[in-house]
Amino acid sequence: MSIVRLRFRSPRKLAGRRSRVQLLHQVVTLPNYDRTSSVDEHPIRMEPALPSEIEIKLDLSNEALESLLGSDLLGEPDDALQQSSTYFETDDRRLSQKGFSLRIRSTGTSHVQAVKASGPAKSLFVRSEWETPIEGNEPVLDHTSPLISEFGPELEVEAAFTVFIERRVWNIELNGSRLEVVVDRGDVVSGNRRSPVQEIEVELKDGDTKDLFVFIRKIDAIAPFRFGIQSKSERGLALLDRQQFMFKAERLDLERNIKASAAFREIAMTCFRQFRLNEDILLQRRNSEGLHQARVALRRLRSAFSLFKPLLKGDEPSRLQGEFRWLAGVLGEARNLDVLLTKAKDSDLRAQLKDARNKAYGDAVEALESASARALMLDFNEWLQCDTDLAGGRGVTSEDASASEFAAKALDKMRKKLKKHGSALAETDDEHRHQVRKDAKKLRYAAEFFGSLFDDKRGARRYRKFIAAMEELQDHLGALNDLATGPDVLEQHGLADHPARESVVSHDDKNALIRMAQSSVDEVIDTKRFWR
Repeated sequence: MSIVRLRFRSPRKLAGRRSRVQLLHQVVTLPNYDRTSSVDEHPIRMEPALPSEIEIKLDLSNEALESLLGSDLLGEPDDALQQSSTYFETDDRRLSQKGFSLRIRSTGTSHVQAVKASGPAKSLFVRSEWETPIEGNEPVLDHTSPLISEFGPELEVEAAFTVFIERRVWNIELNGSRLEVVVDRGDVVSGNRRSPVQEIEVELKDGDTKDLFVFIRKIDAIAPFRFGIQSKSERGLALLDRQQFMFKAERLDLERNIKASAAFREIAMTCFRQFRLNEDILLQRRNSEGLHQARVALRRLRSAFSLFKPLLKGDEPSRLQGEFRWLAGVLGEARNLDVLLTKAKDSDLRAQLKDARNKAYGDAVEALESASARALMLDFNEWLQCDTDLAGGRGVTSEDASASEFAAKALDKMRKKLKKHGSALAETDDEHRHQVRKDAKKLRYAAEFFGSLFDDKRGARRYRKFIAAMEELQDHLGALNDLATGPDVLEQHGLADHPARESVVSHDDKNALIRMAQSSVDEVIDTKRFWR
């Protein structure tokens, strides 16, 4: 696959997640900062001297990339050069685990060392990238490096992999905006392992972010693409590790002082990243766990839309949520058959379920590769980054409180809803219990979205207990759901009268499951709230 990366820049605020002593240490050790307050003032405020990067990528097939390069969109490059970038790691992978990468890029006789912070690490510093010209191709780790601030002076690293690149560069003007377009082609190499790299990066040097998406739509008119989410560093680390067959949701670390609208953007981007990682696995290998986690990612994204509904203005959020519901539904058909197949022992029933499953996977792949799905992903990303009706952009509204305040109110409301709907499970029907299951999922997702906002010692302890109680509740409600849906899935695929049908329908004691689910609901409600 080829990757088109569109990079634009926006300022980052310093996170209020570390103690004042730690922040002062960063002021002393990090170069290029502006300090605007003294030791005794609170909070300490620093403005970044260099902007942070926000990257948007597009994946293209080799054929699509050739079509793009052969079109009139780019023309002849303004520059061409050879580069090699060596990435360094500790023997226990501490850098990547903490959200850092260390790279030395060599172009001719010049060498530039770069440290990048992503994920949890990004929120700890004034800016997320540091570049320093150095002599030679060995890392220089001194007091100017954030790595020493984070890991201490005894940090030891070694070369992990190298990216060899042929780079071509274009400078483009579009609607008054200036773009730098870079095409990278080469390989990631570690020992005898090798992975091809074909990337296009587009950086907005000056102008309007919307022009990036004008450019993306010009690409879409020439060649189909998918949004990409992996950096070269991640690609190299994947080359070192065993092949993954699914990606669960990553821990989300929100800044303490972040606004609710900005939190929504980060949450939505995290959900989208999980979806894309698993979508690639599903398309390449049709793996059941990859499909399941892709569907989970879409459910989490739809829950985020519902959770932040008061901040999402206009008709577009509702339309996007509906389109994601359609896509999740297609994946759900295949997932239902996967669940039955794990129980099927009869050879004939298993064969028929496999046939139905293969067709359902074919439908899922067809949906993911459709023009509708591609348009959905493009519309979603453009809306997320550019739409002024999204509170927190230029269309800020009074509802856009701090994320912590928003989270506390939202979690209270969802907990109250679960308490009300789950108060008497034995006296309701399957449809009502299914609604309780959806209430529980939404509360679980919201808790995971906002957990990092309440991560002091007491909050972290309560969070662990709350999530454990939610997991147990979801297990019991899931078992009840299997009792209700198994027969419907068999009937949908013409297997309701199969002689071995009873072997794949759960025979758990329904009344016992209801009692356990009720006990779990009560346990969740009794568990102390980590957000209060």
